Amino acid sequence: MSTQKIKEHRQFYMNGVWTDPVSDDSIDVLNPATEEVVARIGAGTAEDVTRAVVSARKAFNSFSQTSKQERVELLTEVRNLYKKRFNDIAEAIREEMGAPGHLAFGAQTAVGLGHLKTAIRVLEQFEFEQQREKFLIRYEPIGVCGLITPWNWPINQIVSKIAPAIASGCTTLLKPSELSPISAHVIAEVIDEAGVPAGVFNLVDGFGPIVGEAMSAHPDIDMISFTGSTRGGVAVAKGSAETVKRVSQELGGKSANIVLNDAALEMSVRDGVLACMENTGQSCNAPTRMLVPKERHQEAIEIAKEASESITVGNPEDDQTQLGPVISDVQFNKVQHLIQSGIDEGAMLVTGGMGRPDGLSKGYFVKPTVFAEVTSDMSIFREEIFGPVLSISTYDDADEAVTIANDTPYGLAAYVSGEDPAQLMQFARRLRAGQVHLNYTGGGTDAPFGGFKQSGNGREKAEWGLEEFLECKAILGN
Repeated sequence: MSTQKIKEHRQFYMNGVWTDPVSDDSIDVLNPATEEVVARIGAGTAEDVTRAVVSARKAFNSFSQTSKQERVELLTEVRNLYKKRFNDIAEAIREEMGAPGHLAFGAQTAVGLGHLKTAIRVLEQFEFEQQREKFLIRYEPIGVCGLITPWNWPINQIVSKIAPAIASGCTTLLKPSELSPISAHVIAEVIDEAGVPAGVFNLVDGFGPIVGEAMSAHPDIDMISFTGSTRGGVAVAKGSAETVKRVSQELGGKSANIVLNDAALEMSVRDGVLACMENTGQSCNAPTRMLVPKERHQEAIEIAKEASESITVGNPEDDQTQLGPVISDVQFNKVQHLIQSGIDEGAMLVTGGMGRPDGLSKGYFVKPTVFAEVTSDMSIFREEIFGPVLSISTYDDADEAVTIANDTPYGLAAYVSGEDPAQLMQFARRLRAGQVHLNYTGGGTDAPFGGFKQSGNGREKAEWGLEEFLECKAILGN
C-alpha cells in the first residue's frame, strides 16, 4: 500500500463543461485501506446546485423532444466508451473504497455495463404512446431529476439512475457520495466524450446536508431519486415535500435468510456467510440475519465459523484478498460499537469480534464476525450494521421462521435456502420484501429492485426503473 499522488477533482460538470465551484473549500477523499488522502473534490454549495439546475432546465426543453432512436444511439455510445474506460472505473473503485481487485474489476464495475445494456433494450421496446379504445396514453419525461447516490456500490447506483433518466428524456443533476466520488468523475468524462448534449447530465460534489438538502428543496427539480440510509431518505422526503416533487427511495435493509431443514443445510449456511460478507458487508440487501432450524443450531454454528474464518482480509491490491476495509473511520466505529453491543447483550460470539484482524495495524479493517443465539430484542438483530457481521437465530417451524424474518421495519430483500423448490416458493410468497432470493440467485439488471416498509418506495432497473422517470398523460377523445 504505497503513498500515491493526490488527485485533484475539484471542478464540477455543468452545461457540458468542467466548471470551478463557487467556494474554494474542498473535501479529502481517503483510501480506507491505507487511511491516506488520495483525492480532493470541491465542496458544493446551494449556489452550485442552482447553477446546475439552470443548465438542466434549459437542456430539458430540447432533450425531452428527442426521438427514442436518438436516445438509444446516445446510450449505446456511452456504453461503448464505458467499455474503454472500464479499468479506470475499476481502479477508482479500488482506490476510493479499498475494494479488492476481484470485486472492483468484477461486480462493482461490470454492473454498470449491465445497466446500460438493459436500459437500451428496455428503451427500444418501450411504447411511449399507447392507444386505447377511447383515449391515448402517453408517457413523458418528468423533467429535471436530482440523483443522490451512496458510497457502497457507487457505479451500480449512479448508472442505474442515469441510464433510465437519459432513456426517458429527462435531464439530471448527480450528487455522488463524498466518500467515493472518483468513479463518478470518470463516468462524467465518459458522458462528456459520448456527446451527451450540454446540460443533460450535471455533477456537483459535496455533503448531503448542504448539496443534498439544496437539491431536495429546489423548486426547479421535479424528482429526487435517492439511495442511502433510511434516515437520509426521511430527510430528503421532508425537504422535497414543500415543492411536491416525486421522491423515489431505495433505503436500508436487514435481510433475513431462512435456511431450510434439509440435506442442503451445509451449503446454505456456507454460501449465506459468504453472501453476507461480500463487499465487506456493505450492501443494503445483504443476508445479515440467518435463521436456522433449532435442532441444527450447533451444526450451523460450526459451518458458519469455518466459512467465516476462511475469508482472507487485507490489502486490496493483493490478488489473494477477499475482503477489504469498511469505508471510513465513522463506519468502522459504528461496526465496532454494534459488535460490542452483541457481546454485551448476551449473543454468542462464534468468531471475529472487536478490533482489526491480526497483522493489520492501519486501515478500517473489521474481523469477519459471526454471532449465534441472537434474539429479536438485540441491537445486532434490529439495526443495519453495514459491516461483515452475521447474526444466527433459530426457529421451530415455518410459521415462526416467517414471523422472525418479517419482524423488522425494513423490507428490501429476503433469502430462502434449501433443496425443495415448492417449499422455497411457499416461504417466498410470505416474506415482506421487494426481492426474495432463492438459493442466493441474483436479480442482475433485469429484475426490479426496491423495498417494502422503511426500505423505500421506488423501484430501479429495467422497465420499472424507466417508469420512475416518466409521467403518464391521458389524451381523451382521440
